Amino acid sequence: MPREVYLFDPPDRFVAGTVGLPGRRTFYLQASSGTRVTSVALEKAQVQALAERIDELLDEVVRRTGGSTAVPAVAPSELSDSAPLDNPVEEEFRVGTMALAWDGDAERMIVEAQALVELDADSDEDLAAAEEALLQDDENGPPMLRVHLTGQMARAFAKRAHEVVNAGRPPCPLCSLPLDPEGHVCPRQNGYRRGE
Repeated sequence: MPREVYLFDPPDRFVAGTVGLPGRRTFYLQASSGTRVTSVALEKAQVQALAERIDELLDEVVRRTGGSTAVPAVAPSELSDSAPLDNPVEEEFRVGTMALAWDGDAERMIVEAQALVELDADSDEDLAAAEEALLQDDENGPPMLRVHLTGQMARAFAKRAHEVVNAGRPPCPLCSLPLDPEGHVCPRQNGYRRGE
């Protein structure tokens, strides 16, 4: 079956968001253009890593071009987006691998999120070959979300993604693990609930 590619070049909106209460949130990337909306689920750590890597890549673009690019140093306030995800949030797939690239000619960041795939491998060599095959732009590969963003849009995405990740449960001041509203068993207090 041919690969399904959800292409947004550029999207009207591309954001990270959540559904659910802190501690039980499901994280999504959502791209929209007109009435077309695509949502893919991923882990909190993936959202955080994506936001950090986008900022690092944009900083590198600014450094290499000596500032002669359309990439701002910080997210433009006019592109700030604090609205919730567009409803209904219908998961197209769960993200396995992600990739970033900078197209210098078009001055666009390309974000790719590929569906999680179970790899059948009997040896390390088989696993390496299977992973390499997934990275190829194969027409029969797993579903993929591909989004082309301006530098301004990429900065705004990263800023919101950081905010979404940090909006969860506050960390325990002793162990830095998230505090659970029903009680937190802190490893730094030998398993006693914090506050007992």
